Amino acid sequence: MPERKRVAVLADSDTRWKWGASTARRLVPDHQLTGYLLRGRATPTARQLGEVGVRADRLAEVTCAEFLAEIEHERYDVVVLALVGGAVQAVLHGARALWPAPARRPVLVTGYVGVVYEKLADGLLLRHGADLVLANSRHDAERFRAVYEGVGADSGAVTETALPFLGGAPYEPAGSRAHTVVFAVQPSVPDHRADRAYLLERAARHARKHPDREVLIKLRSRPGEHTTHLEEQPYQRLAERVPGGLPANCRLVYGNMSEVLDGTDLLVTVSSTAALESLHRSIPTAVLTDLGIREALGNHHFLGSGCLASWDQLDSGLLPEGDPVWLAAHGVRPAGTPGPTGPAAEAAAGAAAESDAYAVARAKVAGLLAAARLPSPAPHYTLTTAPGYLPGILARHRLAPDGTPLPGAARQEAGESRLRRRLRAHLREAARGAYRHGVQRVAPVIRRLGEL
Repeated sequence: MPERKRVAVLADSDTRWKWGASTARRLVPDHQLTGYLLRGRATPTARQLGEVGVRADRLAEVTCAEFLAEIEHERYDVVVLALVGGAVQAVLHGARALWPAPARRPVLVTGYVGVVYEKLADGLLLRHGADLVLANSRHDAERFRAVYEGVGADSGAVTETALPFLGGAPYEPAGSRAHTVVFAVQPSVPDHRADRAYLLERAARHARKHPDREVLIKLRSRPGEHTTHLEEQPYQRLAERVPGGLPANCRLVYGNMSEVLDGTDLLVTVSSTAALESLHRSIPTAVLTDLGIREALGNHHFLGSGCLASWDQLDSGLLPEGDPVWLAAHGVRPAGTPGPTGPAAEAAAGAAAESDAYAVARAKVAGLLAAARLPSPAPHYTLTTAPGYLPGILARHRLAPDGTPLPGAARQEAGESRLRRRLRAHLREAARGAYRHGVQRVAPVIRRLGEL
């Protein structure tokens, strides 16, 4: 019986943990998974991890230096970096320092959690140097290659896949149960209090106009918790100020998104990745235009999708349907239908790629694992190509310009991390208390302190 592959996932938030662990399962179906959480502002709580619903055989919280020591000694087969770009770059340079010459080292994989609508060049170049840079669609793969080729960097690592957590049963109309509308909110989009209050009030108004419907406000985190993005104006607090309060058929909910979608008849959002999950299951999906179609909101990503709509249109009964051509190009084929063929360079991987979005990626990983030695990681950013940018990125993760841990970094970070864990626990509780008692201006300050 073949030995199970050893896979490590390093993540820095609840959403990225979900993406990283789900990606590991798609790439290496039979594996032993070790999870590492990068210590920082968005390190997920036990509740957040439980809500994500993806578990590891072992889970530990680490610094960048500690993680590099782990992958040097533990001999993992595959390492998935589910991190922001700067942290990915730090680990890649750390790995380059560990293996400066061809060696038996882990296959390094990275990518994006969902919709890529900002910092395309910056984020991609910080991820360059991994063995696989996963793109969630044909559309993204083409953009990724264009960026790398535009700076003269090797684009061979770019690999077309799909979001790893697309799944669930195809949509079935409500029938005898109540028609359910889910407004999937986002921590930082929109970011202004007035805009967030407006969207919440419109959801409540929709519930009043349709008393036979259930309107659920799907929240990401509880007060005091952090997500991938900082939430300055939580909907829990805004809900307390909705004129007349939330109607009886409108309420705030938490939980695993896939489970929430099981009973959803209309998914409404500004630009959340939840829209892609919903479209995959053929659930009517609306991407709101009330605040405009703007890059800052991310809803411009859905141009041509057939999903752009306003609350007024939804109030009037509109149930948007995704455009099949757009869905195919963006890797969101409806459940149970064959997908589009990938780029010509990857078509040689076989017809399986047409029905399995991860077939090409798995083949690449298998080929790398079969090699006796892999070359040293080669990020595009070096002290020659980015001498004024790279050292600062590495220093934030306590690495020297050559990618090695700074002297005493491990001991210093270990001492600081214990203090930070205790401080974060106290600050989270203080933030919850502030929200409970209505101290609107104090609570964000408390949360900001938790980032220090």
